Amino acid sequence: MSVPRESKERYEKLKKAVNRHRTLYHVYDAPEISDAANDALKRELEDMERTYPELLAPDSPSQRIGGAPLPQFKKVRHLVAQWSFNDAFSDDDVRDFDARVRRMLGTNKSVGYVCELKIDGLKIILTYEKGLLKTAATRGDGVVGEDVTHNVKTIESIPLSLSRAIDIVVEGEIWMSEKALREINKEQKKKNLPPFMNPRNAAAGSIRQLDPKIAAGRMLDSFIYDVAQTSEDLPTTQVKELGYLQELGFKVNRHFKQMHTVEEVLAYWEAWRKKSKNQGYWIDGIVIKVNERALQERLGYTGKAPRFAIAFKFPAEQVTTVVEDIVLQVGRTGVLTPVAHLKPVLVAGSMVSRATLHNEDEIKRLDVRIGDTVILQKAGDVIPDIVKVLPELRPKTTKPYRWPVRVSECGGNGAIERIPGEAAWRCVAKNSFAVQRRVLRHFASRGALNIEGLGSKTVDLLLEKGLAQHFDDFFTLTEGDLLPLERFAEVSAKKLVDSLQKARKHAPLSRLLTGLSIPHVGEETALLLAQNFTTVDDLAGASESELSAIVGIGPVVAKAIVDWFEVKENKEMLKRLKKLIHIINDVPRQARGEKLPLFGKSFVLTGTLQGMSRDEAKKILRLLGADISSSVSKSTFAVVAGAEPGSKFTKAQELGVQILTEEQFLKIVR
Repeated sequence: MSVPRESKERYEKLKKAVNRHRTLYHVYDAPEISDAANDALKRELEDMERTYPELLAPDSPSQRIGGAPLPQFKKVRHLVAQWSFNDAFSDDDVRDFDARVRRMLGTNKSVGYVCELKIDGLKIILTYEKGLLKTAATRGDGVVGEDVTHNVKTIESIPLSLSRAIDIVVEGEIWMSEKALREINKEQKKKNLPPFMNPRNAAAGSIRQLDPKIAAGRMLDSFIYDVAQTSEDLPTTQVKELGYLQELGFKVNRHFKQMHTVEEVLAYWEAWRKKSKNQGYWIDGIVIKVNERALQERLGYTGKAPRFAIAFKFPAEQVTTVVEDIVLQVGRTGVLTPVAHLKPVLVAGSMVSRATLHNEDEIKRLDVRIGDTVILQKAGDVIPDIVKVLPELRPKTTKPYRWPVRVSECGGNGAIERIPGEAAWRCVAKNSFAVQRRVLRHFASRGALNIEGLGSKTVDLLLEKGLAQHFDDFFTLTEGDLLPLERFAEVSAKKLVDSLQKARKHAPLSRLLTGLSIPHVGEETALLLAQNFTTVDDLAGASESELSAIVGIGPVVAKAIVDWFEVKENKEMLKRLKKLIHIINDVPRQARGEKLPLFGKSFVLTGTLQGMSRDEAKKILRLLGADISSSVSKSTFAVVAGAEPGSKFTKAQELGVQILTEEQFLKIVR
């Protein structure tokens, strides 16, 4: 049936009215009519769409709650690469940023800045075509994100259509209020489901629901803060850009402010540090941007961040809790690490019950005792760290912590000793069960020999039953040895023996050296050694001076390697092992001074790469002469960041180290 002209006109007016009142309520917080009146308009509009389905438009308010759940998320390649900000943590960091900006611009005059609140939520990228919302995507790795359009459409503060029919890409933050979190957790409790720990996690989890009806019920909100691309002329300043966004119908956080000096910026930060907890949404700092777009374009970008902006973070959240015990943890090489067992406490959005005390010297410095009340924070919002003891709350019966003489987990008589020249202690007995099981587990692990089927529980079982005391014992096992054990049947026994036989035939030297648990020799040092020594015997015969001459191996590591190969038990074990496995050095030997493209440059990899495994990426880098490191430092040339990067990404941001997306990495190595 054709739609009468008056019905078409009524529908368009209804749609325009409902969208207008949505904007007034959700964007400007200035409703003109009651919720009941607005609901009545929506019902009339939906009734018309049922009567005349051909009227239904993609920007209709009825389309905010989608249909059936999706089977999976699709990947979206961003039209504009997504950057992240470098971080500042102190006044000096901000002053350094300002000095750097003025130096690059060649001026001694003050540069105008705009300060905005840094909302702690989930970044979203919205793409509109001819004024209609086409896609909403997560940041992902900065190049490719996930299509979450079906969920974002349920957020009332995000317009389905703009005030003008333009093409535009904007960026912003999806967030959840603390009030909404409380309401949702009430429902979680009624359903006997675990509560969400904080609004940020709840918002991120809600956006990643396959069923849009779940997201629709989560009371999500948004702030849009940047235009990545537009078919119109870009505003000439950041202040005008925020006004432009609001004019188009986006919700913009109203607390931005233009500054003329660094001191004004610092005062803004201090003011918001004090009142950030009273806003109803989480704020973890401020963002400082050069106001003039022409100056922004002159400053440009580093490999991963704009030079014209920086995020000034608030101090890490601190809480108090009680030390219930101090336990010594035996590491793989026998080193003892003191760990404080704490009364569980919520800090920076997660429950914490453990914190490392690092070593004996740190315990003495803090004078931390069992029973003490301590201040706990998450360093970089990741690692729990005790920063201070509150002695005024100390129980009268508490005594200073005494480092023990013996530790039962060290095996034998439990004797321990302090490592000469270090703050660390270690087990005297090198073959204790606690140490031995870690050593054997590590030998079979993915980073070492990567023996399929030889996981932690199997290693522990073999050690407990006396079937494996040394590395070479693994390769003498038969199916008959395994069948009497609880965890094994014929199929599983054969599978493990076959896996061990496969490992025997091809044992890369670098992986073997990683697996031997030589002190200070991890994956990257092992590769360095394999580059410089053809066989394990060549390495065993090397002197401290020869080893120290290798770039990347200092005197401490050199001595540790020489000492390990001089131990009688290690010599005998290696002799047996060489008879059982075929050691292959498949690492290209790198002559010193060889002019490879990335020679001498240090890379760190973090997160999940889409087009290759991390091992493949590392192999490519090594073939080009690069060094691979497991930790980020000021000497790191670049960090390659895949999807969901970890603390290494944060560390690189803190140090201002170049961060490469997978796409940027591929451009370098191809």
